[in-house]
Amino acid sequence: MAKAKSAFVCTECGAEYSKWQGQCSSCQEWNTLSEVRLSAARPGASTPGASGRSGYAGNLSREVVDLGNVDLSEVPRLSSTFEEFDRVLGGGLVPGSAVLLGGHPGAGKSTLLLQTACKLAQSRQVLYVTGEESLSQVAMRAHRLQLPTRGLKMLAETSVETVLAVAERERPEILVIDSIQTMHLEDIASAPGGVAQVRESAAALTRFAKRSNTVLLLVGHVTKDGTLAGPKVLEHMIDASLLLEGGADSRFRTLRGQKNRFGAVNELGVFAMLEHGLKEVKNPSAIFLSRSEALASGSLVMVVWEGTRPLLVEVQALLDESALGNPRRVAVGLDQNRLAMLLAVLHRHGGLFTGDQDVFLNVVGGVKVLETSADLAVLLAVVSSLQNRPLPRELVVFGEVGLSGEIRPVPSGQERIVEAAKHGFTRAIVPSGNAPKRAPAGMEVVAVDKLTDALEAL
Repeated sequence: MAKAKSAFVCTECGAEYSKWQGQCSSCQEWNTLSEVRLSAARPGASTPGASGRSGYAGNLSREVVDLGNVDLSEVPRLSSTFEEFDRVLGGGLVPGSAVLLGGHPGAGKSTLLLQTACKLAQSRQVLYVTGEESLSQVAMRAHRLQLPTRGLKMLAETSVETVLAVAERERPEILVIDSIQTMHLEDIASAPGGVAQVRESAAALTRFAKRSNTVLLLVGHVTKDGTLAGPKVLEHMIDASLLLEGGADSRFRTLRGQKNRFGAVNELGVFAMLEHGLKEVKNPSAIFLSRSEALASGSLVMVVWEGTRPLLVEVQALLDESALGNPRRVAVGLDQNRLAMLLAVLHRHGGLFTGDQDVFLNVVGGVKVLETSADLAVLLAVVSSLQNRPLPRELVVFGEVGLSGEIRPVPSGQERIVEAAKHGFTRAIVPSGNAPKRAPAGMEVVAVDKLTDALEAL
């Protein structure tokens, strides 16, 4: 009997090696190589949509086409029935695209896709493949959510060959796979969820979607650190990678686009988990701005830019005298290293010492702020808590703080000011580069160049 061949594949970048080594030479990561067994395809075996090496983009064209002659009207977008979902996707589902939806257990991935599939099935051909739950379990959840179940075609299967054969026969417009970690190909001698199985199963399903112009929706698991499980090459195959976030103690869920070939990256959609499933939040700023009536020090509203729209969120700072030799620096929803840098800028250029204080920072609502426009709001909230001086409720702040104490402008400053004015804010502290020629009615805009100017404006 011939000895089974094996290879060692990096789970981060997908690079293959003939023998194990401690560090991947491609991505320089340590201890990421895992062994996979290789086997040749069985003679006569055929996988619909997966036979032949036609690439992830489906069948390769042998003709050269001028880019200006490509007709965009041939690929109209399909609405997912959720405006927030469509926003994150860039306007809707694109035929022939592969979308990967990840998230922690209990975040609502299967619930969101089941709601979408049930509503789309009323007017389109939808095939829902479940590999983790039985058909009765999915039916029970649909009944509990009071969803329309007529018209949705279901399949409980984990074999990619069988799924593709059924998809060839049914010809659905939307194909949902829950989840990609449970799928397997018969020709690959490794367990489902392994590097080789996930990579080849996703490649076969993506080739079918490109060739048949089918919308492919994949559910993906995440690791304990929040990244998508499986080989890194999986994220290169797909067209859009979405992450559904939300803690078990919060009823709000945020859907963020991490990769999107058809829209803006880092677009944010907000949902509320209710008794009958996920409900989209049309005005998330109103949710994140539900503040208490009593004024409190260390609380301030800032305007961040998420994808293609401004979002108003509240940042809270708490400073307390530390009993430790090394004071704590805790940031929830913000970068902790950037907080330490901003505190150093505040001491050097603002003259306020926080080296003997424990500093706690929190973004209300569970939002993760990834941009630098929150710098100025963070420092002013810290100053408010340090001096125990409440800030006015009608004040809104944004701006990037440099290491020399300068206040740098941020993108889309005019739109941020207009959004704040819509929610009733009457005073704004912004960088000079973002000061509008004409402020919105009822809004006083204070333009600052340095951190000391912002502290004086308080």
